This record gives sequence, C-alpha cells and structure tokens, in this order.
Amino acid sequence: MNIKQAKEYIKDSVKIYLKKDAYGDYRIPIVRQRPIFLLGAPGIGKTAIMEQVAQELGIALVSYSMTHHTRQSALGLPFIRHKVYGGQEMDISEYTMSEIIASVYDVMEESGIREGILFLDEINCVSETLAPSMLQFLQYKTFGSHQVPEGWVIVTAGNPPEYNKSVREFDVVTMDRLRVLEVEEDFEAWKAYALKKGVHNAVTNFLDLKKEYFYRIETTVNGRSYVTARGWEDLSVVLSLYEEEGLCVDEMLVGQYLRNDRIVKEFTAYYDLYQKYKKDYHVEEILAGGFTDETVRKAGAAPFDERLSLLGMLMDRVQGDIREVMQTSDYLSDLVRLLKALRGQLEKQPAMGSGEMLTVLKAQEEGRKKLMESREKANALSAWDKNKHKAVLRFLQEAQKELQLNSAAEGRTAFGLLKNKFDQQVIGMKEQTLAVHNRLHHLFVFAEKAFADGNEMLILVTELTVNEYSARFIGMFGCTDYQRHNEELMLSERGSSLQKEIADLEL
Repeated sequence: MNIKQAKEYIKDSVKIYLKKDAYGDYRIPIVRQRPIFLLGAPGIGKTAIMEQVAQELGIALVSYSMTHHTRQSALGLPFIRHKVYGGQEMDISEYTMSEIIASVYDVMEESGIREGILFLDEINCVSETLAPSMLQFLQYKTFGSHQVPEGWVIVTAGNPPEYNKSVREFDVVTMDRLRVLEVEEDFEAWKAYALKKGVHNAVTNFLDLKKEYFYRIETTVNGRSYVTARGWEDLSVVLSLYEEEGLCVDEMLVGQYLRNDRIVKEFTAYYDLYQKYKKDYHVEEILAGGFTDETVRKAGAAPFDERLSLLGMLMDRVQGDIREVMQTSDYLSDLVRLLKALRGQLEKQPAMGSGEMLTVLKAQEEGRKKLMESREKANALSAWDKNKHKAVLRFLQEAQKELQLNSAAEGRTAFGLLKNKFDQQVIGMKEQTLAVHNRLHHLFVFAEKAFADGNEMLILVTELTVNEYSARFIGMFGCTDYQRHNEELMLSERGSSLQKEIADLEL
C-alpha cells in the first residue's frame, strides 16, 4: 500500500482501539490491541503521517527512535527494595520507570490529553540487549514492570533489511503479535500531500515529468546513491528561502539533499529553466488578465515541458491565493462561534458593560492560549490550526484595546463594536475571494487561448480537483470556468494519453 492508504488504515485502527462501551471501558482490551508495524523504505513519510493522524484525531503523540535506546533507558534502572513475604524479610530487584513510559505520562500531565499514540520508529534495529524485551512489550505493552497507560495505541515502524544493516528480522512469534503494513513509495500519493503542504512548484513540476526520480536507492561504484521523499521536501523548503534571499541555487546545494549525481544535474538544469520561464512569461501579468497575444503565441508554441512548467507556476500562485482565502474562512468560522456565544451571554445580561465584556474576552484569550499550549505539548497541533488560533487571539487582543478606548459603551453598543470589527474582516475576505475568482478566470482564459484543446486544460482541472484547498474553495464559492471545463473533459479517456506524453518526454 502507499503512504496515504497506510495513514487512513492507521487512523481507522486508532479509532477502533479507542472505542469504549457504555461503562467507559475500551471495547478491545489493551492486551488484544495488536501494535501496528509500518514496514517500508526510509524517507517515505512514516513519521509524518503519525503527526497527521494525531492532529486529525485530536489525540497526543509521543515519538521515539529505538536505535537511541539501551536496555537501561527503555526498561529503567534496577534498584533494591526491602519487602516482607509471609513474615520473612528479603531484598528484591525492581526497576525505575522506563524513559519511554515516563514520557507518555509527562505528555498526559502537561497537556491534559489522556489518549494518544506511542510511535516507536526503527523498532527492528534495537540493540541486542534490548531485543528480548521487545516481545514482552509488543504483547503486554510493558517496559520492565511499567505498562503503557490505557488509551495509548502503539504504532511501530522499521526498514526492510536491504536498507539498513542494523535490522534484526523478527521471528514468527514476534510478527504474530503485530499488524504488519508494508508501505511502498508512491509519487501520486506524495504529490497530494505536497500540494497541501505547499512544496515548491519546481519540485512537483520536475517530478511530474520524471516520476522515476521521485524515490531511488541504489548501489553504485561510488557507494550508496539515494533520493527520498524526505529529501525532496527538505530541498523544497531551502529553495523557497534561497529565492527570498536572492541566493544562487547550484548543484552543490541540490546535492546536499538528493544523493544521486544524475538527478542532481537534471533537477538543477530544470530549476534554471524554471527561473527563466518565470522571467519570460510574467506570471502576475497573466493572472491579472494583462497578457499579450505574443505571450499566448509563445506559450502555445513552446515544448511540452515548458508549457507544463508555465502552467505549474500559474497554478502555484493561484493555489497560494486560495490557501489564504481558506485560512481566513476557517478563522472567521471559528470566530463567529465565539461571537455568537458572547451574544448569547449578552442576551442573558443586557446590562453588561464594556468592563464585563473585557473580562469575558480576556477569559476567552486565556482559554485559547491554554488550548494551543495543550495541543502543542501533545504534538497534536497542526500548522494550519496554529495559524487559525493565532488569528483568533489577535482579534481578541485588538477587540480588548477597542473596548478599553470606549469604556463608556454598554450592552449592545459594546458588542456592536466587536460585530463591526468582525464585519469589516468578512468584507475583506469577500474582496479577497473576488480577487481570487478573477485570477482563476484569467488563468482559464489564458489556458484556453494558449493551449486550446491540449492536455494542459486537463491538468488544470485535475489539479484544482485533487488539491484540498481549491476543491473546498470551488465547493464554497463556485467557479463557472471550472464547472464548464470539468463537464467538457472526459478525464478517464484523456488521462491515458497525457501519461504517455509525459512518459515519452526527454528533458
């Protein structure tokens, strides 16, 4: 299965393991909750999907790499305890709490979240002294004499032996206590994640043209050569920062993330072309509707890789605008619930003054900060939700300043100040949405004129469909150009010819 399928499988499994009966007991006892074992090549996103599952389910996550642990840190340190059995005194050996188990309790105490995932990576690379204890852990969820708390699901991961010399293959007895998911690299699954994450357009465009370069591990005369999904994503971040600073991207930089000479040379050459296309085509002018007939002619006559790169740059800008609109929409939806609660409180206390309202807003601010802090400590706060919470906090802080400046306002008058502030932001979002609609329309018009009935329109419609944010945007606000072309295109029939054209392309 690919990494996206593995994520959904794990998410469903965690839900089932955390399902309770009418008395609050877990339907599947902890000893029957088989740990999940993700077996797959390095760098394909095993750790990333665990963060996504925890964030989407609103539970905690504790991650450990087992290669860093000795028997003492995993099981705890021995100490002597004096006890009496049947009137006879004796000394016995006991163990302090495992560092791993202690970390779970620490997160529970700091975050207040009682359920979560304990993710143990590289579990098949444990030291020789720790290996015998792993069987006990996988069956009984204990390290030493201390058990993983109820409500914590165990997910493990490891690499096949061909990728890691330290791998110790599990025997049948151990494997029989695991739910094994064999995960393979898959570009299309990663691309959906990359579009949502905002991976640099030059990376996704290049890999659209050269899918076979997405993931490659091989042995050459010069040693081990490898390119992984992790490498592409890390390179993407650096490319964006280098562009912000106006720094030069060369083979030496790219080679620090992609350890394959041929792929490094080809991507660096493509990136140089990509930057040339940005200058030649004036992307912002196209999206503003100010493109010339010469630009249309040039784009239509360009080689396929150039057309694909241009379309990718245009979509990247529009998708960035759409992402901002959806972020604002989510923030305002969260804020409107807060204001409705405040209005309900006002209806119960019509004489509430600005001072009392300030107290309520301050309490809301503190509650929001505690929520963010709790989620962060539990590793359950996504970057998207973090930005949303920060925007709500900014509104609350600015609203308090406004009420302080109008301390004489009471009741509905005081609330009206907040409502007016909210309404102004709604108006701003509507203007922002209209601007994105216009840019999207200009993109479709340009694509129609430049590419006519070519596969570029298929790519445009498909990308807008599969990207989470553009799909939500079109669902909420509509897009007549998209609807018209979506109905005209027969995606399944034309998709095969597009795949063949890309596969046959030589850069």
